[in-house]
Amino acid sequence: MNAILSAHTAYAYAKINLSLDILGTLPNGYHEVRMIMQSLQLHDTITLKTNDIPGITMTCSDTSLPVDEHNLAYRAAVSFCEAYKISDGITLHLEKKIPIAAGLAGGSSDAAAVLRGLNEMYGCPATSDELAALGVKLGADVPYCLMLGTALSEGIGERLTALPSAPDCHCLLVKPAAGASTKQIYTDYDALVQTTDIKHPDTDALLSALSKGDYNTLVSGLCNVLEPVTMGLVPDIAVIKNTLQMLGADGVLMSGSGPTVFALFSDPETAKRAEAHFLQTEYAPGTFLTEFYQPE
Repeated sequence: MNAILSAHTAYAYAKINLSLDILGTLPNGYHEVRMIMQSLQLHDTITLKTNDIPGITMTCSDTSLPVDEHNLAYRAAVSFCEAYKISDGITLHLEKKIPIAAGLAGGSSDAAAVLRGLNEMYGCPATSDELAALGVKLGADVPYCLMLGTALSEGIGERLTALPSAPDCHCLLVKPAAGASTKQIYTDYDALVQTTDIKHPDTDALLSALSKGDYNTLVSGLCNVLEPVTMGLVPDIAVIKNTLQMLGADGVLMSGSGPTVFALFSDPETAKRAEAHFLQTEYAPGTFLTEFYQPE
């Protein structure tokens, strides 16, 4: 298959979970989830080019990241090229802005951007469903990162329903330096849920709020069942949450399995003051003020 574009720039958008619920454990060991996802304007940039050197060559602005089969973006390129018999060599450069291991789907979004970008370079041989089928083999969040916007995610994350766009607002991300293993978080959740009454999100109420454009109900209903587990492993999460609430955030929640905390603000000046506060703290490297992203 021949490329119709010799170079292409693709954007990989961060995501947050406006809600995250775990319904149970499936026979294959995966957790069954029901969550509302929202993409953000904060993004990585991936530059793709064809060349005469066979195989995939990758570089990255963050030298701590692998640039081989241990990187989801690299694996996405391999997967697409194998599926569509691409014989060209492909070089990809990842300019990293989304924090790593943050609960913001940075790796999954990079993989989705590579799939989307290569598909455009080669004249769109893959349908949306075919790209999603390639993506879910790379990671449960990849199909959503292909879809973007506001969506209900079910199953292991592969069953997606587009939702009305969330109301516009300002989103401040704050990531502590310490993190925790996602596997450990889910293991600890499975143990905790046996002995503790975990607060679950009212997902249906949030879906209704989205359908009505009801910002106040949306922010008051933010809920993530993994938050108390990760908070126990990373105490900074509680410190960040409490500070954001004192600084006037409309709603505050941990995203995904953490450790990033996001705060939503309807007032831009309040959001900027909160950002300025965190930029003067130890959390400055993980502080980003952004907004929701909706695909055209």
